[in-house]
Amino acid sequence: MDNIDNLIYGFDIFGTIVFAFTGGLKGVQLKFDFLGVIVFSVIVGCGGGMIRDSLIGATPVAALTNWVYLALCIIVGIIVFFIGNYIESERKVIKYSDAIGLGVFTAIGTAKALLFSCSPIGAVLCGVITATGGGILRDLMSKEIPNILKSDIYATASLLGGLLYLFLIDFGYSAGKCFFITSAFVFILRAIVLKYSLQLPQSGYKDKKHSK
Repeated sequence: MDNIDNLIYGFDIFGTIVFAFTGGLKGVQLKFDFLGVIVFSVIVGCGGGMIRDSLIGATPVAALTNWVYLALCIIVGIIVFFIGNYIESERKVIKYSDAIGLGVFTAIGTAKALLFSCSPIGAVLCGVITATGGGILRDLMSKEIPNILKSDIYATASLLGGLLYLFLIDFGYSAGKCFFITSAFVFILRAIVLKYSLQLPQSGYKDKKHSK
């Protein structure tokens, strides 16, 4: 691996651990059994990256060629299964951990897409997919509407982070600085959103049959 590959790999491992943690906690919240919690850790930890790699042609996807990804998700899932009940009530821990993962995976997805010659728009979308794909799969498997479609500013933060990464690259910043600045930007933006409960405008549609 060269320096940029090492950097992406290191961030990818870190983000995988963080998202596997949040996925496992979701399983604990839903009162899943031992296997269910581990499955959710794997889905959230690796899902977004697997979707991204499939779209940009980086196949076989990283999670299936490097045993470390799945192994870490499984280990995290096992740990969360046994300690999840003690920290599940700490919603802030979950939300802020998720915010860290969102920033890290946004930077990773954007950077990897650029390495595979994606257009700027495609690269930004890959950043969003990497950061939110696992969560979308988690919500669908939980029979819930994906949070990114109805909750506070989440995918938007990832989108802005991807645009920032492109801006920094165009201005000649090193890959390392782009990673750290983008990750920090998305995390800080999410932290502000969580602190002040900010939301995008929601549809004002009302069902006339039920409004009478």
